[in-house]
Amino acid sequence: MEEYRRIADRVEAAVRDGRLRPGDRLPPQRVFARRHGIANSTAIRVYGELARRGLVVGEVGRGTFVRAAPPLPGPALAEATGTAPVDLQLNYPGFEGQSELMARALAALGRPDVLAEAVSRPAAATGTPEAREAAAAVLARPGWAPDPASVLFAGNGRQAIAGALCALVPPGGRLGVEALTYPLVKAVAERLGIRLVPLALDAEGVRPEALAAAHRAAPLTAVYLQPTLHNPLCSTAGEGRRAELAELLRSLDLTAVEDTTWAFLVPDAPAPLAAHAPERVLLVDSLSKRLAPGLTVGYLVVPGRLRAAVAEALRSGAWTTGGLALAAATRWAGDGTVAEAVAAKRADAEARHALVRRRLAGQALRTSPCAYYCWWELPAPWRAETFTAAAARAGVAVTPGGAFAVGTGTAPDAIRIGLASPPHPVLDEALARLAALAADTGSVRSDRPVRSAPSARSGPFGPSGGNGQP
Repeated sequence: MEEYRRIADRVEAAVRDGRLRPGDRLPPQRVFARRHGIANSTAIRVYGELARRGLVVGEVGRGTFVRAAPPLPGPALAEATGTAPVDLQLNYPGFEGQSELMARALAALGRPDVLAEAVSRPAAATGTPEAREAAAAVLARPGWAPDPASVLFAGNGRQAIAGALCALVPPGGRLGVEALTYPLVKAVAERLGIRLVPLALDAEGVRPEALAAAHRAAPLTAVYLQPTLHNPLCSTAGEGRRAELAELLRSLDLTAVEDTTWAFLVPDAPAPLAAHAPERVLLVDSLSKRLAPGLTVGYLVVPGRLRAAVAEALRSGAWTTGGLALAAATRWAGDGTVAEAVAAKRADAEARHALVRRRLAGQALRTSPCAYYCWWELPAPWRAETFTAAAARAGVAVTPGGAFAVGTGTAPDAIRIGLASPPHPVLDEALARLAALAADTGSVRSDRPVRSAPSARSGPFGPSGGNGQP
């Protein structure tokens, strides 16, 4: 047997016996190679073999994560479908005609003079005056529009988050985050040596009293929040909650990083937290979800006192955008491409949500008609890990709740379902498989005690709430 397959077998055994769990992040391939005393090329083949076996999933800029346990000996929880897995982990929304729509701006970039200007030099974090004006127009909401002078640019939304956290929080600093949060923030914090402090949630997101208590216990350096279409819970804070958080940031002398990556899907969303406390909030966003992940730009709206530090963090981290991407993004914003894509994706998200409402009726879901994902609190006796593994055997990849959990507490017995990537008929069939699997509780295998029904006040959310049934 070739060496890379033997090593892949050992990793698979670690997944099988629970030493590696769904949602765990594997080390970068170079680190893996060094630890195992193998060449980088061999490590690449190991990771490729693990992906082929359906054990891991890789995402550019984020890393490689354990996706699900391999088939266990004995009867399977679900029959193998014989088809390629339906990936409901990654979330890349698209729509029919998207490429043709985007091609209009790219055609203009084909002119030699325009192309030469776009590729002749790296783009600075400050971009160009035209790019800042276009970005401000993209990010504007009813009741709020950013000052173009406050806009900086990163390669994508993830790099925007990394640059913001690098500028705000020193190694060893404490960053307050939602008790369930975007997994990339966990990975960035680990790399930067930032300590995450989980903050309890309710139906509108972070509870102000939880933020104040955490800061009193040991001062926080900054806070990361998703007030609109929280990922994964789909919650959106109202105007009152945003105003309360803004006043709290001022009284505690804290700065917040507000992630609005998914907020474009909500046509009547409240003005961002940055509108309530522009001097205390650094807003991050991107074109990845609005348009496509292959050619994107990250946006940062930065208070004046932090602009130089954030620009330097982006430059030193090599997180600035490329000139060609910035030029394309500027044209897409100016010619109506972004606005047209946003309208199409809002309609698409509603159509996909209708499939969720039909296939998962009666389940404990936290979702929104505007969202491209939903949070499913699994029926007892299912646990997140066993359901994720069983779903993989049924040909559907989902994300266990532990991937979003912060801290050392018990991970929720829930999964996130990403709705954006598969075609509608494929998504419909995948949801039907998941619904059938959830009903097959008699076949659940777990080496852990069966949990009791959740308390109305249990879990990271604080009092039971959320957006209820879709």
